[in-house]
Amino acid sequence: MAQSNIKVAVQKFGNFLSSMVLPNIGAFIAWGLITALFIPTGFIPNENLASLVGPMVTYLLPLLIGYTGGKLVHDQRGGVVGAIATMGVIVGAPDTPMFLGAMVMGPLGAYVIKKFDQAIEGKVRAGFEMLVNNFSAGILGGLLAILAFLGIGPAVDAFTKVLVAGVDWLIDAGLLPLTSILIEPAKILFLNNAVNHGVLSPIGLEQVQEGGRSILFLLEANPGPGLGVLLAFMLFGRGTAKQSAPGATIIHFLGGIHEIYFPYVLMKPMLIVSVILGGMSGVFTLVLLGGGLVAPASPGSILAITAVTPPQGMVYVANFAAVIVAATVSFLVSAVVIKSGKQTDEDIEEATKKMEQMKGKKSSVAGKAAEKATETKGTLPEEVNKIVFACDAGMGSSAMGASLLRKKVKEAGLDITVTNTSITDIPSDAQVIITQEELTPRAQNKLPSAYHISVDNFLSSPEYDKLISSLQNKITSEQAELVEESEEDAVDVEPNMDKDDDLLLEENIFIGKEFSSKEEAIRFAGEVLVKAGYVEDSYVDAMIEREEITSTYMGNNVAIPHGTEDAKKAVIKSGFTVIQVPNGVDFNGEQAKMIFGIAGKDGTHLEILSDIAVICSEQESVDQMVQAKTAEELKGIINSK
Repeated sequence: MAQSNIKVAVQKFGNFLSSMVLPNIGAFIAWGLITALFIPTGFIPNENLASLVGPMVTYLLPLLIGYTGGKLVHDQRGGVVGAIATMGVIVGAPDTPMFLGAMVMGPLGAYVIKKFDQAIEGKVRAGFEMLVNNFSAGILGGLLAILAFLGIGPAVDAFTKVLVAGVDWLIDAGLLPLTSILIEPAKILFLNNAVNHGVLSPIGLEQVQEGGRSILFLLEANPGPGLGVLLAFMLFGRGTAKQSAPGATIIHFLGGIHEIYFPYVLMKPMLIVSVILGGMSGVFTLVLLGGGLVAPASPGSILAITAVTPPQGMVYVANFAAVIVAATVSFLVSAVVIKSGKQTDEDIEEATKKMEQMKGKKSSVAGKAAEKATETKGTLPEEVNKIVFACDAGMGSSAMGASLLRKKVKEAGLDITVTNTSITDIPSDAQVIITQEELTPRAQNKLPSAYHISVDNFLSSPEYDKLISSLQNKITSEQAELVEESEEDAVDVEPNMDKDDDLLLEENIFIGKEFSSKEEAIRFAGEVLVKAGYVEDSYVDAMIEREEITSTYMGNNVAIPHGTEDAKKAVIKSGFTVIQVPNGVDFNGEQAKMIFGIAGKDGTHLEILSDIAVICSEQESVDQMVQAKTAEELKGIINSK
């Protein structure tokens, strides 16, 4: 158990390091291409355009890393303070690209402001929130920038110089190929991004500043070792492994997704020798011929490697030769291992499961190797600690759905965070995302790695119980520890009957209404909200626009029309209108008899919306509201549940 915990901790730390760099790879590539094109030895030398190179590597790239690292810890606010703190290390050590410094100061700055926010939560007087938020971020960010300038920047500068000197020594001593003994097994343990972007890339960029290219960018990214393994399975493998190897080869070599070959290695553990020897031979070739890249090749595709190879003919020869040599050595050793082993029907799916167990997480691409592509909804992770309901605005349907599922999760004894948001604000750590069916493609585009569930009835979908059953089967003791870390980010909107009376007034409850269309009903609800002072006039048209995106019909004869995400600026304060339509009004083929018009601001509407969701989840309760004779009676039904 102790070894398992250490492995998980190392993987989490490695993933965190790579998560600061991966979202910004586009900026690294842009810098690399500008360098390759316009510096004096580039394809088309241009002194003016080459002036972009220095500021980008000195300021832009570290600030992006610092901001991203801060945002991972404490969202936008953490990102801003992280960027401020990062500026301190940049100016404190101007001669060294401060990538390592940014990886320290970005998360550190966010952690400090996060702890400050927790300390003052609930203690700031109304009306002073913005003042406190802005000045606290400015003061703490400024202090951290000074600290970084005086101490951390010079320290990281010295540490970076030691690392660079160590790499230079390995190269001079001819020992750099030995790094493959560590790098190749680390890749199989899903530490490839951490090794490449967390360790090698910062040092490599320092070398680019001095020599125009760095061999370090190809230590992990070389696709040769994995290519050799896959080619061996194509020729000498058996069963599904042989059948799936051609597709995996294309994904690996052209797509640059190295993870695709990991299950093949785990299927025959002796193949780790193949990739180590292949990696060592590739690195030796690079050292011998003088290869290297001007920027990280991410993903590790032959196309990406070609794009960031400097424009010297011999460097192209060296880089391509390193790939070919590594693939050849790996192929020859793999062929011996495969042919000398037991000739059984090799189960790549079982090997994929083994890899996922070692990694401690599901693989998003390895399953493709077995030609068993998962459904578009993805794969439910083994350990779930965050479920997100998403809708267009994050105001109505998602809040109701989250309330219902949160209740079911609590009743099932599961320690899992359930929250809601708009699709554009889906957090990167969401593992399960629930949306209306029409919105699922947008959610998948936003976060394709998550497990997506589509529902057409947020109030009584059978998908809730299916999910709860699956989670109960998958829950582990390790998950409970992870959940405790994420619970502080959840918005607790458990039902509470001590509601603000200003949210739902009797004069905004209407009995026995008739409408010829849903547009008429929605416009009536919007005009009520305007008249009550909850929203501006423009919000009414936004409610109609929201309905055109996807229906706000929730199921159980309930609809909750509200504005789009862009219309949030038209909300003055949170409020509701409740409209009873006994004969119903058509919402895309469904009859809505209870219409809850919603205006939400700063989450203050979520408490009562949670109560309404719980009430409306039972058809019997909805029927009682439809049969109510007065506004007072209807409000009493809502408040009594």
